[in-house]
Amino acid sequence: MNQRNRRSFTKEFKHEAASLVVDQGYSIAEACRAMGVGPTAMRRWVLQLQGEQGGLTPKAQALTPEQRRIQELEKQVQRLEREKSILKKATALLISDEI
Repeated sequence: MNQRNRRSFTKEFKHEAASLVVDQGYSIAEACRAMGVGPTAMRRWVLQLQGEQGGLTPKAQALTPEQRRIQELEKQVQRLEREKSILKKATALLISDEI
């Protein structure tokens, strides 16, 4: 069976590639040729970068430093909420044992 290897790109590479279209006025085809990637990936990165610059936090790993920081903080909030929930349950158990 002929198996294709998927290329993986760093978030910095994706940001640079999408910036060609978003910030520097390249067409998607021109940016694809310049960066050596396919148009589907380029369109996806451009849409993601435009969304991030518009304030949307992506589900995938963010391209912009600001959105990466937001994702880190959201993960931290989720972790703290889980810890808080565990502590509430533990406190409730301790109180119920004392009664």
